[in-house]
Parts: sequence; C-alpha cells; structure tokens
Amino acid sequence: MTTAAAEPSPSAPRRARGEQTRQLILETALRLFRERGYAETTMRAIAKEAGVAVGNAYYYFDSKEHLIQGFYDRNQAAHRAAAEPVLTGETEFAARLRGVLHAGVDVNEPYHSFAATFFKTAAEPSSPLSPFSRESSPARDASIAIFRDVVEGSSAKLDPELRKELPELLWLGWMGVTLFWVYDNSPEQRRTRRLIDGAVPLIDRLVALSRLRVLRPALRQILALIESVRRDD
Repeated sequence: MTTAAAEPSPSAPRRARGEQTRQLILETALRLFRERGYAETTMRAIAKEAGVAVGNAYYYFDSKEHLIQGFYDRNQAAHRAAAEPVLTGETEFAARLRGVLHAGVDVNEPYHSFAATFFKTAAEPSSPLSPFSRESSPARDASIAIFRDVVEGSSAKLDPELRKELPELLWLGWMGVTLFWVYDNSPEQRRTRRLIDGAVPLIDRLVALSRLRVLRPALRQILALIESVRRDD
C-alpha cells in the first residue's frame, strides 16, 4: 500500500513571494538611502523604485524606521555569517575578538556613505533607531550573542562574574568602534582598522589581569557600578 506524498501548503508560495517583496523593498530603501540620504528618501519614493504600491510598502514596513530595523536584523545575520570562520577556527580570545570586529566593519562598509546622516537620527535618545531602544532590542540581543560566542568559545580563563558581563561590555565597545567608523574618512576606513588592531591586545591583557586575586575587589566594584547604572530606579 502506498502513501500519497503530502502536498505543499498553498500558503507556502504566498509566504515565499511575500518575503521576496519584503526583501525587494528593503534592498531598494538601502540603495536610495545611499544615493539620496536617509532624510531625503520617502516611503513613496521607495515604493516607486521597487515597483510596488505605496500601500504594499506600508504593509511590510510601517515606516522608514521599521525599514531600518529590518536592516539592523539583516545586518546582524550578515555579521554572524562573516564572523563564523574565525569563531569556528580560533580559540584564542584576542584572535576571536579581532576577527569579529573586523568582520563587522566589512559588513558595514557598503553603508558608510550615508552612515553619518543616518547616525544623526539614531543618536536621538528617544529615537526608535537608537541601538539602545526597545525597538532595537532584537538586533542588539543578536549582536551581544556574537560577542558571547567570542567569550564562550575562547580558551580564556575568566572570573565567573566578568564572564557573565563581558559580552555586553564588548558590545558597548563595538558601539564605540562603530561611532568612530561613522566619522572615519580615511581610505577604506583604515584608521578604524588600526583602532581595532591596537585596542584588542589591551582588552585581552585586561581580561587576563582580571584573574589576579589582588584585582578582584576592584573588578567587583566595576561590575557593581555597571549594574547600578543599568538599573532604572
């Protein structure tokens, strides 16, 4: 007795077409942001360039801000993929961190031309585009997860409390590197690359020193300060 193969769900092709349309709108928006600037690009212009109705564009993205959130999510997936070779091939903490930071610069490079204009919006504390906003939390968590893999997959022996906090601290450092990169007009952002190559050995040394018994009281104070700042009370 033969069993008929299950037929694909009729909704599957619709979902695939919907995702293609969504990606088309996102790709078109990013191209126009590069060509015209973030502030000058409207949802109507994005829809026209993508060849879809304005209502269709709003169906997939409620606003330009939601488009950028889509970019954030895709950017983190691209950063993860670019960092995978070093995360699977290296165990030394410094090599893993250096590779992940350089991979992040590589992934962001195509968007450098409009990054400064866009950053003016993202830097507003109340902006949903801020990397610290509630709306940005999925992308932020994905980025911190990359740095958690840097720590957890390394051979570094860390103080347990520092191990818990270090991924977020590294992400905050990455935010600083990103800000430096935004305003770095050197050819191919070479100054940002030099900053990474110079900072990683210092971070590596500080992480190693954290295991010294004599420094543990100071480390506990630093971690307690971070926790007190993080609380909203």
